Amino acid sequence: MHFEIVTEDASGKIALEILVPKIIDAEYHTFRIHSYRGIGRIPKDLKPTSDPKKRILLDQLPRLVKGHGKTFAATPDYPAALIVICDLDNRCLSAFRKELIDCVNICNPKPETHFCIAIEEGEAWYLGDLDAVRKAYPSARSTILNTYKNDDICNTWETLADAIFPGGSLKLSRLGGQVGKEKVNWAEKISPYMDVDQNLSPSFCYFRDKLRFVSDLHH
Repeated sequence: MHFEIVTEDASGKIALEILVPKIIDAEYHTFRIHSYRGIGRIPKDLKPTSDPKKRILLDQLPRLVKGHGKTFAATPDYPAALIVICDLDNRCLSAFRKELIDCVNICNPKPETHFCIAIEEGEAWYLGDLDAVRKAYPSARSTILNTYKNDDICNTWETLADAIFPGGSLKLSRLGGQVGKEKVNWAEKISPYMDVDQNLSPSFCYFRDKLRFVSDLHH
């Protein structure tokens, strides 16, 4: 089984490169992870409006899904699935899921596609494993970590920054473009310690279980 996994930023790609082999047998299955430079929005007529080079995930999603449909159809002897991971942000979940599915339904042939929607940012996956956060950052502020509720709508990256970044999220925000770089640091440092079977983030568990379910179908 081959997986094409798409995420909206560089830190997500780094985390997934570490986490996916913990979830499925990477010697039996293959995978590639592609990162974009932001999430954007799905165009109303499903025709991308931005330059593909800008790599805005949702704007390019109809084109992306269509391309994978054709690619997968050309290799029928080796099953493949497209996994799209994106944040819900402030969207309506049911309406957003319908938009995503519409991107698949217009395709012929349709690729096997699964959408994994993180209710909050990907940092919720790290906060689903507080032991991993503490191992990566031994001086993390327990008073902040212990009050976190998994997948709660609570400005997740700011919560993580308040717990582990000197000066917290306010100082990090004032550093301009440093937020993205710091998220990459978190991915590199926390992901290796994460226990994928003990994670308490519902959205991470959904992704993990979906990946295993699809891989088991084709084992």
